[in-house]
Amino acid sequence: MSQALDLTLTDDPHQQNDVFTDAFNSGEGAIFDQLYRSDAISNLTGRPLTGPARTQAITEFLATKPKLTAKVQRTYRTGDTMLLIVDFSVETVGADGTPEKLDGRCTDVLVRDANGKWIMAIDRPVMHAPNA
Repeated sequence: MSQALDLTLTDDPHQQNDVFTDAFNSGEGAIFDQLYRSDAISNLTGRPLTGPARTQAITEFLATKPKLTAKVQRTYRTGDTMLLIVDFSVETVGADGTPEKLDGRCTDVLVRDANGKWIMAIDRPVMHAPNA
């Protein structure tokens, strides 16, 4: 990448969403994975993963260069825990090489770490059922 991304997350959920989207769209799994706690759970790839398995799955998926758009719908905060409800769309390529658009809703739980930085603890995107 030619420029470094600012991965600083604040109390502004819209900034958090922008950081998350920019890191995702970088295509760099290592950059995106910095937004997660080491023990965070993500089902970004279709099943809940944590630790090195999560990192590997995210890195492999982002290497395909999907593009994310996301809009925060609701936020809930108590102390050092925040829940974000986000509608999203991912443009990607299917197994057969045809373009796909995946829409869904994500529930993200962020917590403050020891340095006061917001970081992802749970990332749970759920795809909408395809139209019949």
